[in-house]
Amino acid sequence: MEQSLPQRTAVDAGGRRRRLRTELWIVLGLSLGQSAVYAVVNLLARLTAETPLRDQAAALNPSRSPRPYLDLTYQLLSVGFALVPVALALFLLSEPGRRATTRIGLTLTRPGRDLAVGVGLAALIGIPGLALYVAGRALGVTVDVQAATLDQHWWAVPVLVLAALKNALVEEVIAAGYLVERVEQLGWRPAAVVAASALLRGAYHLYQGIGPGLANVAMGVVFAEYYRRRRRTMPLVVAHTLIDVVAFVGYALLPAGVLEALGLG
Repeated sequence: MEQSLPQRTAVDAGGRRRRLRTELWIVLGLSLGQSAVYAVVNLLARLTAETPLRDQAAALNPSRSPRPYLDLTYQLLSVGFALVPVALALFLLSEPGRRATTRIGLTLTRPGRDLAVGVGLAALIGIPGLALYVAGRALGVTVDVQAATLDQHWWAVPVLVLAALKNALVEEVIAAGYLVERVEQLGWRPAAVVAASALLRGAYHLYQGIGPGLANVAMGVVFAEYYRRRRRTMPLVVAHTLIDVVAFVGYALLPAGVLEALGLG
């Protein structure tokens, strides 16, 4: 028996929701969702190890070879392949007549405003984040995060800046733009949308310890709510890049004594 128009519409809507859920799991499974699972397992391994959490370390940008130019090649390949899920998310968000970059505000149409907002968000998140890290180290719930352990080659700082930009694009395009867009299409309420993005962000940082995980949940709430209201990821990318550049390059350039005084060494 032929279905009526409302019945066909309901079937089509149900099929689209199933397709979106499947797509969401695939994208997250190839990117930040995979990182979150590994981070949770890594945290459990750290908590059950004989060494206390405060005496453990996590290197964010380690050297990959003692041979300088081979190390550089590995670093660039790592940045390039990490951006493939970003390209996938943008491809899936694209629509006829509307580019995904325009849809999620990843454009250079208002550079001055985006830069100003990005700097403001970086200060809002970065300064309390450093304080929380130091407090977490004192409380023993945060590992010693070594932001950069590259050897002192001429290309170290440019590669660290590229790594910061890569992190910003992966996290803000997927955890803010893509995830928010898709779960809204699935009919989630605003509070649930923000919570999903924030909890994902916190989860994939748990390898650094409980403190950074909670700090990144707070960051995720701010960033997801900003995106939900403004529909622009560019200021978030600017803010995230600035935070990571300060962390990565500052860690690489500051003397060991200064790092130890700040609780970063």
